[in-house]
Amino acid sequence: MTTLHVKHTHAPGAAGAEAAGLRWLREASDIVVDVHAVDDFSLSITRIQPAHPTAEAARRAGQELAHIHDAGAEAHGCPPPGWEGPTFIGTQHQQCVPTRRWATFYAEQRVAPFARAAAEQGTLRPADAADVERALDALLDADWDVEPSRLHGDLWAGNLLFGESGPALIDPAAHGGHRETDLAMLALFGAPYLEEIRAGYESVHPLPAGWLRFTCVHQLHPLAVHALTHGPAYGVELGECARQALAVLREG
Repeated sequence: MTTLHVKHTHAPGAAGAEAAGLRWLREASDIVVDVHAVDDFSLSITRIQPAHPTAEAARRAGQELAHIHDAGAEAHGCPPPGWEGPTFIGTQHQQCVPTRRWATFYAEQRVAPFARAAAEQGTLRPADAADVERALDALLDADWDVEPSRLHGDLWAGNLLFGESGPALIDPAAHGGHRETDLAMLALFGAPYLEEIRAGYESVHPLPAGWLRFTCVHQLHPLAVHALTHGPAYGVELGECARQALAVLREG
């Protein structure tokens, strides 16, 4: 018998956005938790009975994540099909406006709004904010033309669960984007057996040589969100990440 977990959300539309994202991702993989009901402020999903992470489960998580990404999306920044309401990451509203070019979407809809808001509230120092802007300018000047993938969008370690039946994905901020963004967030927030996740992923979808050099670029967004929501320690980390991203982008 399926046991349900009822999640209460913070704002009108948040439950619907999450449910739409879960259903879209689940079209590509059954490790995404199933949605059983949704209303304005809550959704019911399958409860995952926790188990210890294993290398085998992590490898399967990577394989299934690759399948989800390979299912594709209509455009960078597109929300789940049919969803016309607000879109969020955690409690924070963020845009999902379909965009042809990934760098434009990522700079203008993901990193800049949160970094500028963090700077305004004082949790991102002016010098670090300037380095973020320089990194985004370098990204916009780079020739990054990738096909949009179907992203989880908020894939920190806490949203990859390990249950009795294997890995499970919860709490997405699903949209079209760059596949390496999900992998970068897993690395940023300490997913267990990360190397097994990557190996499983590449057994399904090999990544370009040297792809890990650019992980810092994809970590600008979650760090900018955390600088806004979790304080100046993340602002310092965001500044360091921006300088690293600027260096690798200039190297090409």
